[in-house]
Amino acid sequence: MKSKPLDILILSTNAELYSTKRLKESAEKRGHVAKVMNHTRCYALMETGHNEIFFKDHAVSNVDAVIPRIGASVTFYGSSIIRQFEMKKVFTTTGSLALVRSRDKLRATQILARHGIGIPKTVFARNPDDVDSLIAQVGGAPLIVKLLEGTQGLGVVLAETKKAARSVIEAFYGLNANILVQEFIAEANGADLRCIVVDGKVVAAYRRQGLEGEFRSNLHRGGIGSPVRLKKAEREMAIKATKALGLSIAGVDMLQSNRGPLILEVNSSPGLEGVEKATGIDVAGAIIEYIERQLLLPRKKSATDQVGA
Repeated sequence: MKSKPLDILILSTNAELYSTKRLKESAEKRGHVAKVMNHTRCYALMETGHNEIFFKDHAVSNVDAVIPRIGASVTFYGSSIIRQFEMKKVFTTTGSLALVRSRDKLRATQILARHGIGIPKTVFARNPDDVDSLIAQVGGAPLIVKLLEGTQGLGVVLAETKKAARSVIEAFYGLNANILVQEFIAEANGADLRCIVVDGKVVAAYRRQGLEGEFRSNLHRGGIGSPVRLKKAEREMAIKATKALGLSIAGVDMLQSNRGPLILEVNSSPGLEGVEKATGIDVAGAIIEYIERQLLLPRKKSATDQVGA
């Protein structure tokens, strides 16, 4: 351990959120000083040879590590504040580039495909004249239509017939929305796996089962979580996907298919409540231990240092 406690800053818009509270509690339990700061109320000052971060009227200083908990609606601004800390050589558990990369569903899917990671067959297009060909490319109906900006299962539609698929796709095009069209993995039976990866290791995993008649398994949609023992291929896929996006901490959602695990999404700010309550594992503590390893041991190149798309 260091001769003094680490000063850890948690960037969060709400200090009462479960994940934020747990991270603060875990840091303090291990003898560190942890503060929560609303990143949307911070601002960055840049001048020749100098970068500074302010909260209200005072500079933010004496920070050893930053844990970003950035909501999807403020990704751009949050990533800018993270980048300002990076300019000041402050360690962050999620890099600014990795955050932006993972939040762009199209970009993330392209990167995962490039790295040979299993994903459902996915198509992105803008021309309504291509609808029939687009549907055929993903194996026909039923299929999934996803808004690129959707979160927590919102903006995800199951089209069970070709006629329904064409109607949904054309409706989204009519709204000038960016969408992905994705094959439907029937054998998953409305369930997926959420794996929490910290520093190149799966520290916890659980199965999320959607309610009867609900193809989305998100807990926010009423899904039920239960602990699960991952297969070797599933662990390896979760770790590989996290590294491909340059993340050190991630929640990886995957489907169990007949052709092996398929990655649905890699979340750069995974919620801790579902996984901790389902598994009983101290995920917040694992994140604090990761910070300790990075600041106490000789620094090796991490995923957040990688340069990518």
